[in-house]
This record gives sequence, structure tokens and C-alpha cells, in this order.
Amino acid sequence: MRPISDSASPRPVPQPGRLPGPRTPRLPGDAGDLDSPIRSTAAHFGASDSLSAYWRFYWAVAGVQMARWLPREPGRILDLSGPEFRGTPRAVAAGHHVVALLPSAETTYRRELSLVNGHAPKPRGHAPGRLHRVVADSTFLSGIASGVFDAVIADNRVLSQHLVTETLLAEIARVLKPGGRTLMCVDSVVLGMALLAEQDCWPELSYAPSADVLLVPWPDGSITRCFTVEQIDELLTDAGLEMEWVKPRTVLSASTVEMVMGKDPKALNRLVEMELKASGGEDYVGVHLLASAVKPGG
Repeated sequence: MRPISDSASPRPVPQPGRLPGPRTPRLPGDAGDLDSPIRSTAAHFGASDSLSAYWRFYWAVAGVQMARWLPREPGRILDLSGPEFRGTPRAVAAGHHVVALLPSAETTYRRELSLVNGHAPKPRGHAPGRLHRVVADSTFLSGIASGVFDAVIADNRVLSQHLVTETLLAEIARVLKPGGRTLMCVDSVVLGMALLAEQDCWPELSYAPSADVLLVPWPDGSITRCFTVEQIDELLTDAGLEMEWVKPRTVLSASTVEMVMGKDPKALNRLVEMELKASGGEDYVGVHLLASAVKPGG
């Protein structure tokens, strides 16, 4: 596997006596009209705006990826991804009984995005499962017995938002049955480097690719943890899990998606098809990394 830092684009260096210009460095693969305004990295990825062309594309891709990952037979799934995650209803529709941890009783789930041309596998003839909403802190799973879930979903960057990722991964491994699987999505070092450059954190940026732990501040004051492929593999191994695969959540850049859909609002399905083909290779350049792991012994 190639380290994700090897794929990062050259970093802009400020000239002596001058501050870096206001234009945000483009992420790898970004395209579009250079004369048009460039949205900041934080503006693109800080919140999943459901009306944005990119986020409609993002969640459509995520839905297909999760549908392909779900266990074939109905089982018990723990969902740690939070109410913004749009894949939970899909798991219920496929016949699984899902226990979703929510921050408050008033929290509601976002509506799932659907595709009209059938990218996602259809439910396999099973009756719909049930969704059990539980108000709890996803950082500590001490109230859950060991070895009771067939799968754990930690999507929507939840492991990047829990800065002591090792603790939560150990808990995920504990509650999984032998042979159970987990799906996780985290911020990549590529995203972290773009955020550091955008905020003129040049000394921190120079150490980012080789940092053992990369914590990145966002303009809103939040902090997330960013990972390389090798770090994900190491964390999973230390937690007693075996990594099955890792790939970018999306390869197509936000500016490319918005440019294409700006010209043709009906291009969503074609973009999803293109994305699913592109993300099957060995290229790990992407702002978010998606990984699947299994607990040995099943």
C-alpha cells in the first residue's frame, strides 16, 4: 500500500516577507473554472449541507457502499454514526435490527437519499428490521454486553471526532461477535493538510505527513483526528480486528461534482457510477477514508 502522504500535492510555501494569498489550496483532483470563487476546505467538508450538489452525491455514494457492505443475513447492528448519517434506514430496510446511539431523545434521522436507476442492491427478500434509538454517549459502550452484535457502523467521521480513537475501537471490538464486522469512515491526512494550509499553519503542515497522531483544528473551534492508511491498519490490529479493505469514500473532488451538476442537474447517477468504478483501485487520495474490518474467530 502507498502511504497517503505520498499522494498529496506539493505544499505551497509562503514567500519571505509576504503572507500567503487568500485562495485556498486545492485538494488533490480538484477541477473547475479557475476564475470562479473557490470555497474553503472547511466550507466544503465542515457540515453535510443536504442541499449542496456535492453532499447529495456524497450520501448517494455512501448509501451504495454501505448496502454492498451489509451482512447478507439479517442480524443485530450497532450504529454509532449519529443522526446525520443517512445509511441507517437502509440497514433497517434490509432486515437488520439496528441499535442507534443518539445524543438526545429529540434527535431525528436525516432522510435517506435514493437513486432512481438502482445502483444499490435491493433488500434480499427479508422483512424490514427494527430501529431502536438509545440515548447514550458513543464514546463509552460500557452499558453494552460483550459479543452481542453482528456488525458495528462507525460512519460519518465518528472515529475522527473521538480523539482517543483507540479506546472506542477497543469497545467496538468487544461488543462484536466473533466474525462480526465494522465499517468506519475517518478524516484523512489529505484533508488535515488542506485544513492546516488554509489556516496558515505552516510549521504544523510540514510535520503532518509523518505525525504519529495528527489532530487538526477547524475554524469553528472543533478538533478532529486525521489518519493515513497505515495508521488505520495499526489501530485496527491493536484493537484485535483484521482490516479487510480500505479505500477513499469519494475520489471525485467537490469542485468537480459541483461543476458537472451545475451544468447538468440530472448527472448524479452518472457521477455515482463513475465514483464506484474509480474508488476500486489502489489510490488512497481522498478527504475521507472508508475501511472494513472483521473480528477473528467467526
